[in-house]
Amino acid sequence: MEGIFITFEGIEGVGKSTQIAKVYEYLSKDYSVIQVRDPGGTEIGTKIREVLLDPSIKEPFAMFTELFLYAASRAQLMNQVIVPALRNGTIVLCDRFIDSTIAYQAYGAGVPLADVHQINCQAIGDYFPTRTYLLDLSLKVSQKRLSQRSMGKDRMEQKSLKFHDRVRQGYLKLAEENKERIKLIDATKNKKTIFQEIVQDLHTYI
Repeated sequence: MEGIFITFEGIEGVGKSTQIAKVYEYLSKDYSVIQVRDPGGTEIGTKIREVLLDPSIKEPFAMFTELFLYAASRAQLMNQVIVPALRNGTIVLCDRFIDSTIAYQAYGAGVPLADVHQINCQAIGDYFPTRTYLLDLSLKVSQKRLSQRSMGKDRMEQKSLKFHDRVRQGYLKLAEENKERIKLIDATKNKKTIFQEIVQDLHTYI
Protein backbone atom coordinates (compact mmCIF):
# COMPACT_ATOMS: atom_id res chain seq x y z
CA MET A 1 0.00 0.00 0.00
CA GLU A 2 1.34 3.41 -1.00
CA GLY A 3 2.22 5.76 1.84
CA ILE A 4 0.93 9.30 2.39
CA PHE A 5 3.02 12.33 1.51
CA ILE A 6 2.37 15.40 3.70
CA THR A 7 4.21 18.71 3.27
CA PHE A 8 4.36 21.83 5.43
CA GLU A 9 4.88 25.26 3.88
CA GLY A 10 5.02 28.93 4.76
CA ILE A 11 7.21 32.00 5.00
CA GLU A 12 9.86 32.37 7.70
CA GLY A 13 8.71 32.15 11.31
CA VAL A 14 5.30 30.55 10.80
CA GLY A 15 6.07 27.59 13.07
CA LYS A 16 6.41 24.76 10.54
CA SER A 17 9.13 22.94 12.45
CA THR A 18 7.11 23.02 15.66
CA GLN A 19 4.01 21.58 14.01
CA ILE A 20 5.91 18.88 12.09
CA ALA A 21 7.55 17.72 15.32
CA LYS A 22 4.18 17.57 17.09
CA VAL A 23 2.49 15.74 14.20
CA TYR A 24 5.39 13.28 13.97
CA GLU A 25 5.19 12.53 17.69
CA TYR A 26 1.42 12.04 17.42
CA LEU A 27 1.47 9.78 14.35
CA SER A 28 4.47 7.68 15.39
CA LYS A 29 2.41 6.11 18.18
CA ASP A 30 0.25 4.23 15.66
CA TYR A 31 1.82 4.58 12.20
CA SER A 32 5.05 4.14 10.32
CA VAL A 33 6.15 7.74 9.77
CA ILE A 34 9.32 9.66 8.91
CA GLN A 35 10.16 13.36 9.10
CA VAL A 36 12.43 15.04 6.52
CA ARG A 37 13.28 18.53 5.34
CA ASP A 38 13.86 19.99 1.92
CA PRO A 39 16.57 20.96 1.15
CA GLY A 40 18.38 18.35 3.22
CA GLY A 41 17.43 14.89 4.39
CA THR A 42 20.47 13.20 2.83
CA GLU A 43 24.21 13.71 3.09
CA ILE A 44 24.28 15.36 -0.35
CA GLY A 45 21.17 17.42 0.39
CA THR A 46 22.59 18.62 3.69
CA LYS A 47 25.74 19.91 1.97
CA ILE A 48 23.60 21.70 -0.62
CA ARG A 49 21.47 23.19 2.16
CA GLU A 50 24.56 24.58 3.85
CA VAL A 51 25.55 26.40 0.66
CA LEU A 52 22.04 27.73 0.02
CA LEU A 53 21.56 29.13 3.53
CA ASP A 54 25.12 30.21 4.40
CA PRO A 55 24.94 33.96 5.22
CA SER A 56 28.73 34.29 4.85
CA ILE A 57 28.47 33.74 1.08
CA LYS A 58 28.44 37.24 -0.36
CA GLU A 59 28.74 36.27 -4.01
CA PRO A 60 25.31 36.78 -5.63
CA PHE A 61 23.59 33.61 -6.77
CA ALA A 62 22.69 33.63 -10.45
CA MET A 63 18.94 33.41 -11.08
CA PHE A 64 18.95 29.72 -11.97
CA THR A 65 21.65 28.66 -9.48
CA GLU A 66 19.27 28.52 -6.51
CA LEU A 67 16.65 26.72 -8.58
CA PHE A 68 19.09 24.02 -9.72
CA LEU A 69 20.55 23.55 -6.24
CA TYR A 70 17.13 23.13 -4.62
CA ALA A 71 16.12 20.71 -7.38
CA ALA A 72 19.35 18.71 -6.96
CA SER A 73 18.78 18.31 -3.23
CA ARG A 74 15.14 17.39 -3.84
CA ALA A 75 15.99 14.79 -6.49
CA GLN A 76 18.41 13.11 -4.07
CA LEU A 77 15.85 13.21 -1.25
CA MET A 78 13.15 11.71 -3.47
CA ASN A 79 15.36 8.92 -4.77
CA GLN A 80 17.05 8.03 -1.52
CA VAL A 81 14.36 8.61 1.11
CA ILE A 82 10.86 9.72 0.10
CA VAL A 83 10.01 7.34 -2.75
CA PRO A 84 11.27 4.20 -0.93
CA ALA A 85 9.32 5.24 2.18
CA LEU A 86 6.09 5.83 0.25
CA ARG A 87 6.45 2.51 -1.56
CA ASN A 88 6.82 0.88 1.84
CA GLY A 89 3.54 2.38 3.05
CA THR A 90 5.16 4.99 5.31
CA ILE A 91 3.71 8.42 6.06
CA VAL A 92 6.24 11.07 5.00
CA LEU A 93 6.20 14.49 6.69
CA CYS A 94 8.32 16.99 4.76
CA ASP A 95 9.35 20.48 5.87
CA ARG A 96 9.04 22.41 2.57
CA PHE A 97 8.80 20.95 -0.92
CA ILE A 98 7.90 22.08 -4.44
CA ASP A 99 5.63 24.93 -3.29
CA SER A 100 8.61 26.57 -1.58
CA THR A 101 10.54 26.63 -4.84
CA ILE A 102 7.58 28.13 -6.69
CA ALA A 103 7.03 30.75 -3.98
CA TYR A 104 10.68 31.65 -3.37
CA GLN A 105 12.33 31.19 -6.76
CA ALA A 106 9.45 32.09 -9.09
CA TYR A 107 7.37 34.65 -7.19
CA GLY A 108 10.19 35.86 -4.94
CA ALA A 109 13.27 35.82 -7.19
CA GLY A 110 11.57 36.14 -10.56
CA VAL A 111 12.59 32.88 -12.22
CA PRO A 112 10.05 32.18 -15.00
CA LEU A 113 7.29 30.01 -13.59
CA ALA A 114 7.42 27.60 -16.54
CA ASP A 115 11.12 26.92 -15.86
CA VAL A 116 10.45 26.30 -12.17
CA HIS A 117 7.70 23.81 -13.01
CA GLN A 118 9.87 22.03 -15.57
CA ILE A 119 12.85 21.61 -13.22
CA ASN A 120 10.57 20.60 -10.35
CA CYS A 121 8.99 17.87 -12.47
CA GLN A 122 12.42 16.53 -13.35
CA ALA A 123 13.31 16.37 -9.65
CA ILE A 124 10.15 14.72 -8.28
CA GLY A 125 8.80 12.64 -11.15
CA ASP A 126 5.21 11.57 -10.53
CA TYR A 127 5.25 12.10 -6.77
CA PHE A 128 3.23 15.06 -5.51
CA PRO A 129 2.13 15.72 -1.93
CA THR A 130 -1.13 14.14 -0.84
CA ARG A 131 -1.82 17.12 1.41
CA THR A 132 -0.02 20.41 2.05
CA TYR A 133 -0.46 22.57 5.15
CA LEU A 134 0.33 26.20 4.40
CA LEU A 135 0.84 28.16 7.60
CA ASP A 136 0.28 31.85 6.92
CA LEU A 137 1.35 34.97 8.79
CA SER A 138 1.53 38.63 7.96
CA LEU A 139 5.01 39.79 7.04
CA LYS A 140 5.07 42.05 10.10
CA VAL A 141 4.48 39.15 12.51
CA SER A 142 6.90 36.93 10.60
CA GLN A 143 9.70 39.47 10.89
CA LYS A 144 8.95 40.07 14.57
CA ARG A 145 9.26 36.34 15.28
CA LEU A 146 12.55 36.16 13.38
CA SER A 147 13.95 39.08 15.39
CA GLN A 148 13.18 37.24 18.64
CA ARG A 149 15.23 34.18 17.70
CA SER A 150 18.57 33.75 19.44
CA MET A 151 20.26 32.53 16.24
CA GLY A 152 21.24 34.85 13.40
CA LYS A 153 19.34 35.02 10.13
CA ASP A 154 20.35 32.64 7.33
CA ARG A 155 20.93 33.80 3.75
CA MET A 156 17.28 33.43 2.73
CA GLU A 157 15.99 35.14 5.86
CA GLN A 158 18.28 38.10 5.14
CA LYS A 159 16.57 38.88 1.84
CA SER A 160 14.56 42.10 1.54
CA LEU A 161 11.06 42.61 2.90
CA LYS A 162 9.83 43.12 -0.66
CA PHE A 163 11.20 39.68 -1.55
CA HIS A 164 9.46 38.03 1.39
CA ASP A 165 6.21 39.84 0.60
CA ARG A 166 6.33 38.47 -2.95
CA VAL A 167 6.96 35.01 -1.51
CA ARG A 168 3.92 35.26 0.77
CA GLN A 169 1.71 36.48 -2.06
CA GLY A 170 2.99 33.60 -4.17
CA TYR A 171 2.03 31.12 -1.46
CA LEU A 172 -1.45 32.61 -1.19
CA LYS A 173 -1.89 32.36 -4.94
CA LEU A 174 -0.81 28.71 -4.85
CA ALA A 175 -3.35 28.03 -2.09
CA GLU A 176 -6.09 29.64 -4.14
CA GLU A 177 -5.17 27.63 -7.24
CA ASN A 178 -4.76 24.29 -5.41
CA LYS A 179 -7.57 24.22 -2.86
CA GLU A 180 -7.97 20.45 -3.16
CA ARG A 181 -4.37 19.90 -1.98
CA ILE A 182 -3.34 22.94 0.03
CA LYS A 183 -5.00 23.74 3.36
CA LEU A 184 -4.42 27.34 4.44
CA ILE A 185 -3.94 27.73 8.18
CA ASP A 186 -3.88 30.92 10.21
CA ALA A 187 -0.49 30.74 11.95
CA THR A 188 -1.40 33.49 14.44
CA LYS A 189 -3.47 30.93 16.34
CA ASN A 190 -1.85 29.24 19.33
CA LYS A 191 0.25 26.13 18.70
CA LYS A 192 -2.23 23.71 20.24
CA THR A 193 -5.11 24.98 18.11
CA ILE A 194 -3.04 24.76 14.92
CA PHE A 195 -1.96 21.22 15.81
CA GLN A 196 -5.55 20.13 16.45
CA GLU A 197 -6.65 21.64 13.14
CA ILE A 198 -3.93 19.75 11.27
CA VAL A 199 -4.59 16.43 13.02
CA GLN A 200 -8.34 16.65 12.44
CA ASP A 201 -7.73 17.22 8.75
CA LEU A 202 -5.07 14.51 8.57
CA HIS A 203 -7.52 11.86 9.68
CA THR A 204 -9.37 12.23 6.38
CA TYR A 205 -6.25 10.81 4.70
CA ILE A 206 -5.06 8.13 7.13
